[in-house]
Amino acid sequence: MDNEFVLDAIKQLVYLDRDWVPDEEGTSLYIRPFIISTEPYIGVSPSHHYKLIVILSPVGSYYEEGIDPVKIAVENKFVRAVKGGTGEAKTGGNYASSLKAQEVTEKEGYSQVLWLDGVEKKYIEEVGSMNVFFKVNGEVITPALNGSILAGVTRDSVIKLLKHWGIPVTERRISMQEIYDAHANGTLEEAFGSGTAAVISPIGELFWEGKKMVINDHQTGNLSKKIYDTITGIQYGELEDIFNWTVKVTATTKV
Repeated sequence: MDNEFVLDAIKQLVYLDRDWVPDEEGTSLYIRPFIISTEPYIGVSPSHHYKLIVILSPVGSYYEEGIDPVKIAVENKFVRAVKGGTGEAKTGGNYASSLKAQEVTEKEGYSQVLWLDGVEKKYIEEVGSMNVFFKVNGEVITPALNGSILAGVTRDSVIKLLKHWGIPVTERRISMQEIYDAHANGTLEEAFGSGTAAVISPIGELFWEGKKMVINDHQTGNLSKKIYDTITGIQYGELEDIFNWTVKVTATTKV
């Protein structure tokens, strides 16, 4: 696809549907471009014909909790993705492979699943709808991109903000045992997810192998709140955009 054409087309579509953009706090217009195969063929082979479609939808908070901390269960049985597959891409198949675990988790009172690596089931990868960050003893750590983790745009924004503020941030392999130990010794200060829809979602509780870890007394951490306020402030035009993330859509937008 021609990236500039797609971006210009989305700008024009947003302008045409501008009356659907909500203006209440915590709301936004969700934009979802996607591609489907339109090959007139039944069989297992790559398609040569595709259609690009863009969905626009007014939305509120992704989670019912909003900016309040969510409860996350660590998945030990099911596998979402492995290196060499499609885990690092935004594909429908990735969602399909996560649904069974999500269904079980919701029945147990948890909002989402935290996935571990598909080989050793030991190292943290991502939440079903978000990349994940942990603040341990003043340092923010997040799983390094390894071929099975989505390189989220909001993830990148969070990392850029932290570096701009002078807060230590490291991308590396993180085991669930390391996070459990940090919780046990009192150095796990905050945990939060990042994503386009959720923006920033604080994590107030993790459940792993029968052990419940309450983080920051189920309260939204200061850093999580600061990141959320900054990103949404830039999105709403209330804060200066020193990173040039925002794009103004006007009547002069043309394809």
